[in-house]
Amino acid sequence: MKREASFFEALLPILFLIVLLTLNVIFFDDTLAGSNQVAMLLAATVAGIIVRRNGQAWDKTLENVVATIGSAMPSMLILLLIGSLAGTWLLSGIVPALIYYGLDIINPRIFLVTAVVVSAIVSLATGSSWSTVATIGVALLGIGKAIGINEAIVAGAIISGAYFGDKISPLSDTTNLAPAMAGTDLFTHIRYMLLTTTPSFILTLVIFLVIGLNYNFSEAVVDVADVKSAISGAFNTTPWLFLVPAALFFIIIKKVPPIPSLMIGTLLGGLFAVIFQPHIITELAGNVVNYGKASYISFMQAMFGDIAIVTPDADVNELLQTSGMAGMLDTIWLILSAMVFGGIMESGGLLARITRPIITRANSTGSLVTSTVVTCIFFNATASDQYISIVVPGRMYRKSFQDKGLKPEVLSRTLEDSGTMTSVLIPWNTCGATQARVLGVGTFDYLPYAFFNLISPLMSILFAYLNIKIRRLESVEVPVKDE
Repeated sequence: MKREASFFEALLPILFLIVLLTLNVIFFDDTLAGSNQVAMLLAATVAGIIVRRNGQAWDKTLENVVATIGSAMPSMLILLLIGSLAGTWLLSGIVPALIYYGLDIINPRIFLVTAVVVSAIVSLATGSSWSTVATIGVALLGIGKAIGINEAIVAGAIISGAYFGDKISPLSDTTNLAPAMAGTDLFTHIRYMLLTTTPSFILTLVIFLVIGLNYNFSEAVVDVADVKSAISGAFNTTPWLFLVPAALFFIIIKKVPPIPSLMIGTLLGGLFAVIFQPHIITELAGNVVNYGKASYISFMQAMFGDIAIVTPDADVNELLQTSGMAGMLDTIWLILSAMVFGGIMESGGLLARITRPIITRANSTGSLVTSTVVTCIFFNATASDQYISIVVPGRMYRKSFQDKGLKPEVLSRTLEDSGTMTSVLIPWNTCGATQARVLGVGTFDYLPYAFFNLISPLMSILFAYLNIKIRRLESVEVPVKDE
């Protein structure tokens, strides 16, 4: 007979995981190369033993784990395609061209603010923070490094803008998911969310403006003229290359799903490489005489493996290398391991057992919102997926918000301010692992500078405690019933 786990039993796998992750940071230089993945699996083993001892059949546990992995499969496929897109966009000269022309029009002092705004606009239009970071974000990172700004700060600016746009875009999956879980409609959710999102975004812009105006550019190790010279010497940097990102953004805006969109972007990148960069195609293929054969070899290599364009400038060379799909395999390994851990924890009721005491102690509006924020962050760190951090707390707290007389948009806003925004701050979360790999900047490195993501949950809590624009059910209204 199945019995409920005690609080200590439910907490034990998480404590075990924290210890292992701490040891990994101490003993390993690159924890993403395998040590964190093994830590997740060992913690999952501990959770599995507890769940089995409490009477749950192994077949039931395995079924839940497989379902959890299945929910993350689209993310893993997208991650592979982002790797291939990065390869063909480098091979074709698209990313180098974005860097080349971007250096002409961007003022270094306001570059960070520009990075936030540009990332926000692209993400708002596409509804995808992942696509934004993988395309325009990679180019902005290259520009930032070229003008001498610390890459962790630039990554923080890119992520802040990308997640702002993703958060308020009607095309975003999480923006649609949160109101569905809370019981409100999409545009009510977006309008109400702007009350906390707007001041958070303005504060983020102010912080990045202050950083930019006070940044010591004399420490820059790369000369902009040298960067442009190295890029133009290696690539045919024509504005025609911008047709590919323009086409990709148009396709995404037309609501073509991410997987086919990224594949189209990858194929277009390969086509433009064949047209505009024949010398690079030939060189990467080992100077094969037959251009058709050389094109095939270079295109495939760009999609699945390492490519590096060598210039006389060693610093520029760091901007001109990718690892294709192969470079994403460690991240996919981490996601798989995290899904195994999260699947066992959720199927055995361990996550719900840990969060139950939090719900019972939430008496005021402020404490209820704070509890929801903490729970969303907890699920981001334990279940390792932003969708779970929205769906599970949304179901858990929906009735509590109704009982407190709060309209459902208060819950949906809280889910977005915390679940969506903090997912990218957890290294083993699907979002954190992906963005760190795509940008080549560690999650904990950019975390202190992802100001929008850090401020958003705090702003939600502040509004709740100060009772600012908290919408309440009228006495004549009937609360939305749980599904």
